[in-house]
Amino acid sequence: MRLSGSITALATPFTASGDIDFPAWGRLLQAQLEAGTQAVVVAGSTGEAAALFDDEYDRLLRIAVDACGGRIPVLAGTGQSNTAKTILCTRRAAALGADAALVVTPPYVRPTQAGLLAHYRAVADEGGLPVLLYNVPGRTGCDMIPETTGELSLHPNIIGIKEARAEDERMQALLPLRREDFAVFSGDDPTASRAMLAGADGVVSVASNVVPASFRRLCDLARSGDAAGAQALDAELDALYHFLGVEPNPIPVKALLELDGIGHGLRLPLQPLSSAHAEQARRLHAAIRQLEQRSRNLAA
Repeated sequence: MRLSGSITALATPFTASGDIDFPAWGRLLQAQLEAGTQAVVVAGSTGEAAALFDDEYDRLLRIAVDACGGRIPVLAGTGQSNTAKTILCTRRAAALGADAALVVTPPYVRPTQAGLLAHYRAVADEGGLPVLLYNVPGRTGCDMIPETTGELSLHPNIIGIKEARAEDERMQALLPLRREDFAVFSGDDPTASRAMLAGADGVVSVASNVVPASFRRLCDLARSGDAAGAQALDAELDALYHFLGVEPNPIPVKALLELDGIGHGLRLPLQPLSSAHAEQARRLHAAIRQLEQRSRNLAA
């Protein structure tokens, strides 16, 4: 399969009592579809995958597959700290109808580059789904270097990488790996426009939970080479990028989703957005709603 454009790493909405808010999950999925999002990720780090029980994971994924109905790909976060567990989780996602697996480098265990090669090859061979690599060393304590990615890109069942490192040098090292069967995605919202203007295939975004139409527009502008248009829209999104970094992800984005009526908090050990940022969230929410409406109008 070939992925491109605006992909949303979905947050998982909870009720005030801490259960999953499945009606809100359905509304979030529908908003993404209506805004032109080109794929979604279920149970990634933004989706608080580590806080989900197996039956919750299964139901979230099943609902997403049913809602998307083949219109856009559904990726399942399946990365674990152990290769055998990752394979089992990937097989489960395949059985539930996922189109591909987003597989993060094994968190906490800090494997060598040789270990990463063996891990991903085993998952790609035995998991039953196309694999999108995911490198986010700030969360995992492990950095997959471009040379390792290059070797993995040759595997027929590894379809691309989500690279969350923001340095321009990292993206420049990965872009030569792009082929018809291997895509390169930014996993960093603030530098995604720059990456796409340089040739990246798209972005796996946190911000697009709350501004999906604007992110679809940003991807279309950048991927078509409209630097002026992409940079202007990117500047309008800058305040959102800044806010999403004031506390660990997904705390800020879930605060904004709550203002949209989607979900009511997080699971421990994550805490709700601190009161010091509450007024900033309210002001930003009003501004991005206006931006989102303009993006929708332009797409109509």
